[in-house]
Amino acid sequence: MKAVILAGGKGTRLSAVAHDLPKSLVPVAGKALIDYQLDWLAREGIGEVLLLTGYRSEQIEKHCGDGSRWGLRLRYLTEREPLGTAGALKAAEEFLSETFLVVYGDVMVDMDLRAMQRFHQTRREAGATLMVHPNDHPHDSDLIEFDKNFRITAFHGKPHDPERWYHNQVNAAVYVLEPRILKSLKAGKFADLGRDVFPSLVRSERFYAYPSAEYLKDMGSPERLLAVEADVRSGKVSRLHRRHPRPAIFLDRDGVICRHQDYLYDSADLDLFPEVGRALLKINRSDYLAILVTNQPVVARGLTDEVGVREIHKKMETLVGREGARFDAIYFCPHHPQKGFADERPEYKIDCECRKPKGGMLLEAARFFNVDLRRSFMIGDTWRDVGAGRAAGVKMCLGVEKAPGRVGEYDDYPPDRMFANVEQAVDYVMSLPATGE
Repeated sequence: MKAVILAGGKGTRLSAVAHDLPKSLVPVAGKALIDYQLDWLAREGIGEVLLLTGYRSEQIEKHCGDGSRWGLRLRYLTEREPLGTAGALKAAEEFLSETFLVVYGDVMVDMDLRAMQRFHQTRREAGATLMVHPNDHPHDSDLIEFDKNFRITAFHGKPHDPERWYHNQVNAAVYVLEPRILKSLKAGKFADLGRDVFPSLVRSERFYAYPSAEYLKDMGSPERLLAVEADVRSGKVSRLHRRHPRPAIFLDRDGVICRHQDYLYDSADLDLFPEVGRALLKINRSDYLAILVTNQPVVARGLTDEVGVREIHKKMETLVGREGARFDAIYFCPHHPQKGFADERPEYKIDCECRKPKGGMLLEAARFFNVDLRRSFMIGDTWRDVGAGRAAGVKMCLGVEKAPGRVGEYDDYPPDRMFANVEQAVDYVMSLPATGE
């Protein structure tokens, strides 16, 4: 697969450190950003890279040459006037006759491209697959909404409507595109892919979201550049690559993240515990993934549908996002095995593998994100959570006492340790040796 790097940026906000360099040549821990990108593409099996340049393009060409030092073939196409990401890509149409990768020139990234390619290839008639991830500033990010099959249903550009709730899933500026997408772009017209093109194309093309917990950050401001440099020096950039199994902290929802209610089905009734944002931030700053796994039989009972459950989760993600915190993934089981309830939905009345105390949700997350279950933890408030953790083979199952009327509801599945709330449970995990032993 051929890769395209959109390297026309000037780096205006980085002028204090860029000194008139094009953004792709800004040094990060003593090495040009584009060097990291080309190193990564070569490692991931890319053979040819098309660099779409603009500002001071001759400096980029002099620096990168023909690409032979990376084992790559480099080709350059320089725009005469700024045309935005869509306009620049349209100008390269004649060179892009097969499925190709697009990477923005201002991001530090290290991710499993082969896994993303496989994901794209298995999506029926996919026109585009976009890498998405949650971040710590969703309020000023372009957000993406997708269904349970990962098909993108909407783009939400900033600024966001303060009267609405949003999933914290950000357009991460790495795309796999089919050439037919280029036919929808207008030659010679300034346009942005994420803001101007994709939101309209999603109605006629199949766009898919590829959620990833791997490293990708833009370094468009001095503050973000410093953060990226720190991550490079600490080894975090390469450590988060999918080839390295990561531990996770699996979290139940009702009674752990929010006040327990019998059959919560309306987002207006969601009541988060005040310590949740702090607990999540501690997880987010570690190498652990924060993954929510929750039984939601309100769907099977006919009290709401899967869209309604996601609306509750949108509110939850929006509220913790305001504190700079995030969930790396959310899984919920809509099933319930017992029949005979008024208004129940028969198609959800099944004995599934995802409903806790079975370990299906944890195992699905482990496959998708390459989670090391032996170094992972389950935090819950009932025997179902403990049972699911043990069924999946996690290291320890921790219990919390926040839910009125639920304390001690562990039957034959006592947790390994009990805590007053989720933050205390997270503090315990963080106090353990880094190996998790």
